[in-house]
Amino acid sequence: MSQTTQNTRLIRMEGGYPLEGTVRIQGSKNATLPVMAACLLVSDKCVLRGCPQITDVMYMGTLIKSTGAKVEQTMGVNGMDIVIESTDIQECRLPSRYVSAMRSSVILMGALLGRLGEVYVDYPGGCVIGERPINLHLYGLEKLGAQIWTEGNHIHAYADELIGTEIRFPFSSVGATQNTILAAVTAKGTTVIWNAAKEPEVTALCAFLNQAGADIRIHKDFMESGKIVIHGVELCRLHGVDYCVVPDRIVAGTYLFAALAAGGNITLENIPISHLDSVCEVITGMGGIFSYHADNNSLTLYAPNRSELRNISYIETDIYPGFPTDLQSPLLAAACVANGKLMIKEKIFSSRFKIIEELQRMGADIAVTSEECAIVTGVSTLEGRNVIAKELRGGAALVIAGLAAEGITTVSDICYINRGYQDIAGDFAKLGARISYD
Repeated sequence: MSQTTQNTRLIRMEGGYPLEGTVRIQGSKNATLPVMAACLLVSDKCVLRGCPQITDVMYMGTLIKSTGAKVEQTMGVNGMDIVIESTDIQECRLPSRYVSAMRSSVILMGALLGRLGEVYVDYPGGCVIGERPINLHLYGLEKLGAQIWTEGNHIHAYADELIGTEIRFPFSSVGATQNTILAAVTAKGTTVIWNAAKEPEVTALCAFLNQAGADIRIHKDFMESGKIVIHGVELCRLHGVDYCVVPDRIVAGTYLFAALAAGGNITLENIPISHLDSVCEVITGMGGIFSYHADNNSLTLYAPNRSELRNISYIETDIYPGFPTDLQSPLLAAACVANGKLMIKEKIFSSRFKIIEELQRMGADIAVTSEECAIVTGVSTLEGRNVIAKELRGGAALVIAGLAAEGITTVSDICYINRGYQDIAGDFAKLGARISYD
C-alpha cells in the first residue's frame, strides 16, 4: 500500500548497505495526469490501468470529480486502476485548494474548454523550483480562439467555438503542448503545432486520445521539427477506452542513481528502456554496466565499487531526449560519492539547487558557481543527518544520499516525495536497504 494514504512525515534509513534485488517501476506520474484530464473530453467510461498511487493523482481525481465526473480507484495487478466516467459533467469552476497544490492542474483548462467551452481556475501550484510561467499555455489556447481574462490569481477562459490553426511555440513546453492538444482535439478544422514538446508523456497523451477516437498525427520528422497535426473531431466521436499507463522514466532513473551511489546490482522490471538513453549514457560514463532483458522488459544495473565510481566531467539538463531536469538532483546525490569532479548545468528551471545545502550538511563538497551551474567534487563518504525535503525530486535525492551515507539519515517533509513516488521506502526495502517510514 502506498504511503500517500498514511500520516507519515519521515523516512529513516541506515546507509552503507549495497542494494540487491528486483523492483517493479510504477506507472508514470507525468503521463497519468494529462491522460486523466483527457478523460473529460470523453462522454463515456475510460479505464486507466497501472496508475501510480501518489498524491498528485489523488488531487487530479478530486479535481475531475468536481466537474461532475465519476472517479473510482481500485488496486489492480500492476498498480492502481482508475475508472473515469465523464458522461454528465457540467461544472467548469475548479476548486482552488487542489489547483494551488498541483501545477499539473493547469492542463484541465484545455480539456474543459474542449468539452464545456469555459473554465475558471486559479494559477496552479506545486513544487517551488523557480519560475514556471503558464504564458505558453494561455498562448496556445488563445490561438485556438479562447478568450482569456486574468484577475489577480484567477483565470477565466471562454470559447464559443475552438478553431484549428497553426501554432508555433517559441520554445518547447510539455504542459503547454499538452494543453493545446487537449483543446485542439475537438476544435473545428485542423491544428498544426510546431516545436511541440517531444517528451514521451506528450506522445503517450496523443496515443490515448487516438485510441479514444481522436485524429492526431505525429509528423515523421517530429524529433527535429516538433510537428503535430490534429484534425478536430466532434465530441460525439470520442469513446471510452481501456488504456495502460506507460512506466515512469524518472522513477526508474532515480532508482538507478540510488544503486550507483549505494553500490550493488539491481534489476528494474516494467522499464521504459527507450526513454532512458541519456540517463544510461551518464551512468555508463560513471562506471555502471547494464544488461537489458527484452523477454520480460527488465534492466539490470551492475554498479561499480565505490573506489571505481567516477564522475563524468560535465552534464547539462535539456528537453527530451536530453538529460531530464527531474533527474538532476538524483545525479547530484550520486556524484557526491564518486571520484573526481562533475560540473552540472541546469538549463530548464531556476532555483533547482535547493538540495545542495542539505547535501553539504551531510559532508558533500559542492560549489554553486552561478544560479544555473554547480561543481561537485566527490568525497569518500557522506555522514547521516536529519535533512528536509523541499521539493519532489530533491527529496528523493536526499533518500539516495542517505542510502550512501554512514550512519542514520532522516528525511522529513516527505509529502513532497509522495507527490511522485508511490512507495519509495518500500521499494528500496525490497532492494535490501535498511529504510522505513516513521
